Amino acid sequence: MIFTQTLIGWYNSNKRKLPWRETSDPYKIWLSEIILQQTRIDQGQKYYLKFIEKYPDISSLASASEQEVLKLWQGLGYYSRARNLLITARLITTNYNGKFPVDHDELLKLKGIGSYTAAAVSSLAFGQAYPVVDGNVTRFLSRYYGLRIPANSTGSKKEMRKLAQATIDPCHPGIYNQALMEFGALVCTPRNPVCESCIFKTECKAYQQDLVKVIPVRSDRIKSKMRYFNYAVIVAEEKWICIKKRTGNDIWKSLYDFPLIEKVKKPTIKAVAFEFSEKLKGTEIRSLVQYPPEYKHVLTHQIIVGRFFIIELYQAHQLKNVAARFGSDTKVIRIEEINRFPVPKLIEKFLNNYLQTPQLLK
Repeated sequence: MIFTQTLIGWYNSNKRKLPWRETSDPYKIWLSEIILQQTRIDQGQKYYLKFIEKYPDISSLASASEQEVLKLWQGLGYYSRARNLLITARLITTNYNGKFPVDHDELLKLKGIGSYTAAAVSSLAFGQAYPVVDGNVTRFLSRYYGLRIPANSTGSKKEMRKLAQATIDPCHPGIYNQALMEFGALVCTPRNPVCESCIFKTECKAYQQDLVKVIPVRSDRIKSKMRYFNYAVIVAEEKWICIKKRTGNDIWKSLYDFPLIEKVKKPTIKAVAFEFSEKLKGTEIRSLVQYPPEYKHVLTHQIIVGRFFIIELYQAHQLKNVAARFGSDTKVIRIEEINRFPVPKLIEKFLNNYLQTPQLLK
């Protein structure tokens, strides 16, 4: 257990002071882990503090509306995490009297809680010896043991859990798990790891065999899919606008954007303008122009290119009929109300520019 003792000793001297490390409350630990998945610490900490301020316990979160939670989450991405957060909060409040189940297998039954999050809550809140394996842990252990199997494979994940379980401190599993993650985050980093001053360099197989830049090995990446979102920003009298709730089983579910025409290849501006004109045939249109520039948003395996076409109508009373043409999830609101609705980052970028137009928000 020399490895374990050395690692914990390093952690106690070098750990960052983070708010979720100052509590054993399973709610706060669970919340932090959900927020920090695929999120930088500095960004995640801001969202964590906002959530704790507004929802200090699980019952207050369970009482929130989906729109409120998504709005608070806005900008973090991976919005299914926010929806699952609310589902699980309500389930724990209803079925477990507002208390997190202590049993690890019971935790795994909850929406949005996988092996990583269940292990984090079990070890950090309840002192149970379940190893937490994230990207930092995988990178550190892969290099330390000189593993050459692809780090993003199923076999690698099983091997990482096995190795972490074998070295976990049964008396302080939470500290051990945090130490593993912290070492990967601060020392055994993806680029430019500080190998020369690393306390494990004499045992690290990757360092000894000059394989630090090679390990962890990754299998070929999936090519990103291009998607072209052509949005109709339909407004009237400089006061009213149409927005649309995304309800399909796709990205940004339950968030709001605008009526759109999606294409798999980039269409000409003229072609999109014609399509929108046909969709609105019979409606008196004052103007239809593309609002520059294009907006690009990169997701996992997807690249969204957004173009926005401002369609101004003569009369506000036309908007209700127009909204109906784009489906029941399209609604008409005052432009000044739009900031109450959760929107994807792509839409937020557009609105930050568009809402600066002088004649709007009068």
